[in-house]
Amino acid sequence: VQLQASGGGLVQAGDSLRLSCAISGRTLSSSTVGWFRQAPGKERIFVAGIRAGIGRTNFADSVQGRFTISTDLIKNTAYLQMSSLKPEDTAVYYCAARASTTWIPTDKGAYDYWGQGTLVTVSS
Repeated sequence: VQLQASGGGLVQAGDSLRLSCAISGRTLSSSTVGWFRQAPGKERIFVAGIRAGIGRTNFADSVQGRFTISTDLIKNTAYLQMSSLKPEDTAVYYCAARASTTWIPTDKGAYDYWGQGTLVTVSS
């Protein structure tokens, strides 16, 4: 199983950005996908997750209302749409996947497969 995260870049505060996570070797429709981020010197934390196939989602309080998460089951790709970006959103963003679960885990240890990360930098 391989996850390829992409879409990061340098943006200004208030801008939008969409991250992609292309998954190979595992059917997205039977997966739960999570997005995590890690700022310099800090722990990797949960941002958003989706149970693909039924579209159940979960978001961290810090991004609720600003970020959305979606999937394209034909492309086997998950997306994280980020809007109203703030400097504190600056981090390396990682996508992760596991077999579908009833709930959406927020613990990074619950995910079996990880992408390589993509850097998002938000300037003030």
